[in-house]
Amino acid sequence: MQKRIMILLSNGFEVMEAACFTEVFGWASIYGDIRFEQLSVGMRSPIRATFGFDVLPERLLHEIDVDEFDALVIPGGFGDAGFYEEALSEPFFEVIRNFHKRQAPIAAVCVSSLSLAAAGVLKGRNATVYHQIGGSRKAELESHGAIFVDEPLVVDGHLMTSTGPGTGIELALKLLECLSTPEFSQEIRSRMRVPTPDRAWFHGAQV
Repeated sequence: MQKRIMILLSNGFEVMEAACFTEVFGWASIYGDIRFEQLSVGMRSPIRATFGFDVLPERLLHEIDVDEFDALVIPGGFGDAGFYEEALSEPFFEVIRNFHKRQAPIAAVCVSSLSLAAAGVLKGRNATVYHQIGGSRKAELESHGAIFVDEPLVVDGHLMTSTGPGTGIELALKLLECLSTPEFSQEIRSRMRVPTPDRAWFHGAQV
């Protein structure tokens, strides 16, 4: 069996927030019965990452058929690096709406949950975002009708959001659980030597 995962990269994205998924699903492809094909997709090539080096996506958005993918991953990034110029653009929204219409899993790290919100898929749904003192990103998320939950990882049906780079590995393992089984996700956690956070971590306020 094979499942395809699109990693949708905006200019200005954080590499760590993408790498969590490439590692988890790379290990999963080695040790499981499901072959996970991951494809990095961008609107330009090269893409300049948040902290100043270039990344070459495997495909450009106009070159692929979104319907061929089983899950969507969107890493976050920094506004100063130009992240929102593409992450809040109509082409990004069209991809998100496609997966949402099909009820296919969507995993958004950090501020990329704002892409989901602005695309209109979080109205009335639980979600989280990078929540700093002052709460500007929280307010932005709520302005689109999302129900903000101050926890590191929030799952509402097929929509999964987390608060920052350090939560990416947990979000990746949660997506793996969704696409396979909880038992297999736990096996990959153990093989990768990823410690299991205690219960308090999953419910801890982020500021």
